[in-house]
Amino acid sequence: MSAQTDTPRKVSMIGLGTMGGAIARHIAQGGHELTIYNRTPERARKWRDDNPGLAHRIAANPAHAAQDADVVITCVGNDDDLADVVLGPNGVFRMLKKGGVFIDHTTVSARIARQISVEARDLKIHCVDAPMTGSQIGAEKGTLTLMCGGRDDAIEAARPIMEGYSSRIVHVGKAGSGQIAKMANQICIAGNVAALAEAVRFAQASHLDMGKVYEAISGGAAQSWQMDNRWKTMDAGEFDFGLAVDWMRKDLGLSLEEGRGLGVSLPIAALVDQFFSEIQAQGGGRLDTSAIIKRLPKKGK
Repeated sequence: MSAQTDTPRKVSMIGLGTMGGAIARHIAQGGHELTIYNRTPERARKWRDDNPGLAHRIAANPAHAAQDADVVITCVGNDDDLADVVLGPNGVFRMLKKGGVFIDHTTVSARIARQISVEARDLKIHCVDAPMTGSQIGAEKGTLTLMCGGRDDAIEAARPIMEGYSSRIVHVGKAGSGQIAKMANQICIAGNVAALAEAVRFAQASHLDMGKVYEAISGGAAQSWQMDNRWKTMDAGEFDFGLAVDWMRKDLGLSLEEGRGLGVSLPIAALVDQFFSEIQAQGGGRLDTSAIIKRLPKKGK
């Protein structure tokens, strides 16, 4: 996307990992004045060097990033990381002005999303929890799907910025709702990728042409994003892309914790979480989630 905007704004991006770094590029290419910050300073400097001319400045800390900003976006690791960069002594909310917009793209608990929303309300800051899906490819192309929680006015204040790197923005409900939707998303992914792994091993063991099997089954009820994007790479034993097993386990942990609080049983999510723990034990925590197939012995080839 990265369409030129008619109303350039001062936007700060905190967290320059795979997803955050791509989002930052779209923001700058959309005509906004971009400030960047990463808790590992080397990563921020590398991003600046790899993207010459896009960053207006590198901030010294989150509060410095929020100084004079119209919009602050975070994409960090977990609840503790988010609490630190937003609510900590040098956090965003120390400096973000009244009427400013805060957008969080981290996948975290609904609890911390609600806590930050309450703090934002008291400071008269527009606050949106907007976890995303669409993978690294979606981030690079600007076609992410954002699941948003927050007040109507906050969503509308954030929308012009979010449209620069997403193709779908869904206002799910009040604060924390975006995180609940993302948990449901991860539960679906976990079940899909685990079943796909079994299907690939099954077809391999049957000595069938894997391309023909895919052609036969991908146009019907078995079709899924995982099948379209991971069948061939699973068959080839390639797992060096997409969401890492370590991060999926973090996300499933959030889902299972929320489920316990709701009194909801999630037996498939719990089982697949155990499967992913086996991949971690094999040293595959940084591999793509499709590496779940490595726990199944390969036969017939």
